[in-house]
Amino acid sequence: MLKSLEIENIAVIEKVSIDFEKGFNVLTGETGAGKSIIIDAINAVLGLRTSRDLVRTGASHALVIAEFSPVSAAVEDFLYSIDIELGPDPLILQRRIGADGKSSCRINGKPVTAGTMKSLGEMLVNIHGQHDSQKLLDAEKHYVYLDEHMGDAAAIEAYHSEYAKLVKIVKERKALQIDESAKQRRIEQLTYEIDEIEKADIQPGEKQKLLEEKELLHALASLTEALQHAKACISGDDEAPGAQGLIGSALAKIEGEGNRLESVAARLASAGESVEAAADEIRAQLEQINLNPQRAEEIEERLSVFYAFSNRYGKTEEEIADYLENAKRELSGMEHADERRAQLDSAFTEQKEKTYRLAVELSEKRKKAAKAFEERLESELHFLNMPSAVFQVDFKDGAISKKGIDEIEFLISVNAGESLKPLASVASGGELSRIMLAFRAVLGEKEAVPTLIFDEIDTGVSGRAAGKVGMKLKEVSKTAQVICVTHLAQIAAMANTHFLIHKQVADGRTYTNVRTLDFEGRQYEIARIMGGMNINDLMLENAKQMLKEFEDDNV
Repeated sequence: MLKSLEIENIAVIEKVSIDFEKGFNVLTGETGAGKSIIIDAINAVLGLRTSRDLVRTGASHALVIAEFSPVSAAVEDFLYSIDIELGPDPLILQRRIGADGKSSCRINGKPVTAGTMKSLGEMLVNIHGQHDSQKLLDAEKHYVYLDEHMGDAAAIEAYHSEYAKLVKIVKERKALQIDESAKQRRIEQLTYEIDEIEKADIQPGEKQKLLEEKELLHALASLTEALQHAKACISGDDEAPGAQGLIGSALAKIEGEGNRLESVAARLASAGESVEAAADEIRAQLEQINLNPQRAEEIEERLSVFYAFSNRYGKTEEEIADYLENAKRELSGMEHADERRAQLDSAFTEQKEKTYRLAVELSEKRKKAAKAFEERLESELHFLNMPSAVFQVDFKDGAISKKGIDEIEFLISVNAGESLKPLASVASGGELSRIMLAFRAVLGEKEAVPTLIFDEIDTGVSGRAAGKVGMKLKEVSKTAQVICVTHLAQIAAMANTHFLIHKQVADGRTYTNVRTLDFEGRQYEIARIMGGMNINDLMLENAKQMLKEFEDDNV
């Protein structure tokens, strides 16, 4: 359940901390005090779409932190799937909204996407408000409510699985329905591409080997150039004598001077021998190098095939091979389209029969569940001060679709003697709020979410009906944590925990605060709700009696 909520810089809230309790929690306050802001903050931390407009004027960012404890095994499994282990610690969700519009989400300190936060949030909290009531008016969604009550996930999943197979066959059949000229152009294109790739005869790893050989040839060319230059320097050429000739000339000149330069002559003779040895080694190295200029051209020409293919078929040998296989598969499919079309026609007939059979079975289960659903919902509506309400699930045959073969719509009559009509054309605002609560009461028996938030569900409700709404919320809170924003004293008096949302102005700025009320505080707040600002002793006494009436229930 939701243990605590911390809000910073959301609209007129500078900083607020709320510690929720199990059971029935209510939030009350004057119009404009900031009750809706609390709901906006909860929506934000649950991963729903938000806006920079929520950030308090002048603040760089807004922050919402929610702590949940305990959590269900399903929540723990979800956390494990995103590499978050909960352990004994509470689950903490955090949402930061920048004034620049940028937003970040964290689960137990780990950054996650808003989508991940939303998926987790749907397992933790259900928020029911006026918008939620409006969803009841969409007949296209009525089958969802009935399926939720039916609770036969296996039957629904079995149908969806077969329907998905049917859709896949339909899509493939449609893909085959192209005109002959377009088909022929595509066949010619595929034939050309397959022929081009197969003639290239590209082998796995070939490109890398070619690049390595190219690099080696470049290195050998550079080495050959260096050796030839060294050879010219030692042996000389037509334009200049080399080191060998120069040493020989110097030695002849020295020897002509007799014994006086004998040591110099010896050194020159030794140098000549070393240079000659170096020349021999250079010649041997050059003889070993097999530099083939034609091979370098062949490598460049082969690599050009890879460069040309990279923009059309793939950058690697594997990608080119995959393209070739896919092209062959598509060509084969087009060349045998008539045969494949016949196969698909047969598969379609078989799959449609199977899907229809499951749709009929699902429809029968729905109709059986609808009877119990109608009885339970009427019972809840009668309790909620709608004694003449009659509710019916209307079935019409439809075409096979994702939802089956049923066109389902909820019909209702709220007054005695009136005929059944679509829900959208009958219910008033107050009646719709009670109908929605009745739905939640019936579906709540299968509710897996531990925290239910009702945002102004009492809209349009007053008097005896208000008391019944409060009693139903109280009943729901026996099995789930209920948090309710209300304007009605009858509902507020039944709460286990009562929070007052109030605002004040200081230094030209508006501040909203939240505090938990004790018995005396609740007495005064309930009197205010009943009588506005003109609170007298009689109102306070009435408020006290209302609280006393439910005091034992709240222990």
